[in-house]
Amino acid sequence: RYFLLSAVFSFYFLFKSVIFSFRKKFHSQYVFELLSFIYFSAAQIFLVIVFYFYSLKMTGLDVEKDQIIEMACIITDSDLNIIAEGPSMIINQPDELLDGMSDWCKEHHGKSGLIQAVQNSKMTLEQAEYEFLSFVRQHTPPGQCPLAGNSVHADKRFLDKYMPQFMYHLHYRIIDVSTIKELCRRWFPEEFKMAPHKSAAHRALDDIKESIKELQYYRASIFKAPSEEKKHKIIGNSGNKRS
Repeated sequence: RYFLLSAVFSFYFLFKSVIFSFRKKFHSQYVFELLSFIYFSAAQIFLVIVFYFYSLKMTGLDVEKDQIIEMACIITDSDLNIIAEGPSMIINQPDELLDGMSDWCKEHHGKSGLIQAVQNSKMTLEQAEYEFLSFVRQHTPPGQCPLAGNSVHADKRFLDKYMPQFMYHLHYRIIDVSTIKELCRRWFPEEFKMAPHKSAAHRALDDIKESIKELQYYRASIFKAPSEEKKHKIIGNSGNKRS
């Protein structure tokens, strides 16, 4: 599966370069438009299968004053099989910012070893954005891959502010596992009780793997095809309503 996806992506980017080389050499607008149509059609067929699971650790939730201190990502296909595990990076931040964190952040980021790792890190925010953008460009074309994860809307706010070039590469939609969690809690309470529990490690890569595992459970237990008996019952009820 991974080999097939790699071959598809390689062909995709190769074809993209051919399109623009052809236009530059022959200045043929008609052929350029034809090749572009094929190119973007291929994008819709092959690249809808990719999810980009992402997790940040921040010094807090105030996007105006807090900063990103850890980042990790994993790319999966539509069946939630891992295609590629991206970089996991710790970003250096000044001690003044770390000292100003809430008691919750100090406790949990201290226990996980993240605070010490941030102080030891030489990685800047700009370097991290470059590394993540380089990684995601290897596996997805622009505008096709949605951001996914638990409470990923909060991550998106920080990424929009501090890593705009990276976010420009992704699709504008998100897949928030927390939304599915809350719907299952209310609509399928029995199945929800069996959902995998988090380990509370409070590290970015661990959070991503737990989000994927959780979504795999919801897909298998909640988003499943109805049995033949249920299908007949649904069809029968629909017929009765029409009459």
